[in-house]
Amino acid sequence: MKWLKAAAEEILSGAKKAISELDMNQVEKFIQIILDSKERKIFVVGVGRSGFVGRAFALRLMNLGFNVYFLGETITPAAGKEDLIIAISGSGTTKFALTASSTAKEIGAKVIVVTSYPQSPLGDLADLIVSIGGRTKLGWPKEENYLARQLLGERETLSPLGSIFENNCMVLLDSLVVELMHRLGKTEEELRKLHATIE
Repeated sequence: MKWLKAAAEEILSGAKKAISELDMNQVEKFIQIILDSKERKIFVVGVGRSGFVGRAFALRLMNLGFNVYFLGETITPAAGKEDLIIAISGSGTTKFALTASSTAKEIGAKVIVVTSYPQSPLGDLADLIVSIGGRTKLGWPKEENYLARQLLGERETLSPLGSIFENNCMVLLDSLVVELMHRLGKTEEELRKLHATIE
């Protein structure tokens, strides 16, 4: 159990550090844009584990009464001007998130990017960047040395691939949901009423 305990301690301390280092001006703008999008459509996009985090966040936004969709699902409607795209990508280079965000900008939607690398292609497209610390699966921007470091056993963290970013991102977004609950005056019981009853 040595590795389990060591990894758990690393994950918890990493999340605490990432939250303490957040730019709260960015987070406040994030909250305000979401609240301003109450009558618009909100689309969340993420791939792989970032996609799981995005789906969890989209679920909670739905529980709060937002008109929210996860991009890539077949029932996703068309986005329009002034709608909102929330793209989650640790590296800021995920192709699907880039394509979706670029298309969103072309039609006049707003793009919020949650990433560890604001100076990235996805960051360049963003109306707002929310930076959250965490090593990504590519070790970007040092990806050219990543394989060599892994083969030599030189790992920055115990957690594999992008786990640190995704865990930190989940803590941020779950915490943001609680802030939104209070600002909207929603109770847990009200959220429960909008939760799935057929599961």
